[in-house]
Amino acid sequence: MSKQFKSGFVAIVGRPNVGKSTFMNYVLGQKIAIMSDKAQTTRNKIQGVYTNQDCQIVFLDTPGIHKPKHELGNFMVESAYSALKEVDAVLFMVNAAEKRGPGDDFIIEKLKKIKTPVFLVLNKIDLISPDELLDRVESYQETIPFAGIIPISVLQGNNVQELMTTLTNHLPEGPQYYPSDQITDHPEYFVVSELIREKILHLTKEEIPHSVAVTVDKMQKDEFDKVHVYANIIVERPTQKGIIIGKGGKLLKEIGVRARKDIEQLLGNKVYLELWVKVEKDWRKKKSHLQDFGYRTTDYKD
Repeated sequence: MSKQFKSGFVAIVGRPNVGKSTFMNYVLGQKIAIMSDKAQTTRNKIQGVYTNQDCQIVFLDTPGIHKPKHELGNFMVESAYSALKEVDAVLFMVNAAEKRGPGDDFIIEKLKKIKTPVFLVLNKIDLISPDELLDRVESYQETIPFAGIIPISVLQGNNVQELMTTLTNHLPEGPQYYPSDQITDHPEYFVVSELIREKILHLTKEEIPHSVAVTVDKMQKDEFDKVHVYANIIVERPTQKGIIIGKGGKLLKEIGVRARKDIEQLLGNKVYLELWVKVEKDWRKKKSHLQDFGYRTTDYKD
């Protein structure tokens, strides 16, 4: 008798910067979610598809849940919450190197309202001692009845396979939703814009990373199979535009050089990347601009 194929949808939720995107990229073996040490790097629900001969798990990597300060923040938090309605399981990821805090408790209160099984994933266990890890587990155990508790280190790969096995065992029998070689449902335009934004996050500081959006106007191949990518970097103030461009255009060029390498790896083609920097005053506070820049609100309700 042949083994039954399993499939399902799994949301990854947690505070900013606990390793959600890093985990998904590790599992998929390819970057589709951008990574940075800056909080609130992920802004959309990014869908990643993991497939093997026994199962297909569709991960929803959500924005870090935080107290929003503008329309973009509202969009990000609503995006994270809406994922909880769409899935067969939830991974609540926390930073094991930090004690449980108000931000974690805020998310736990939301998780208490759902019927979906919740697995506690303590990431970054390589940064603490076994005794500290035990304290962390006990601190969370008292909050809600988790379907499972799995300590991992994505950086070192510790227990990640055990987590995947646990998820597979939990999922129901079901169809293969996506082809075996597909790792995301996002269009290439979206992933390309995110790769450009990632380089800005790496190369800038203070208010700049949070004030930037990236849109891709056009992607087309020429007669030599080279892909021409035309993208806009959106900022909120003229001073930010000057910072992004840099003296003599040096920073903008560096952003382009680094982004082009990742885009070429993603597309499997040589890439010509052209970047423009544009100012849209206070775009994060305007719903119309959020829609224009690809941040579409959800209908999540408590």
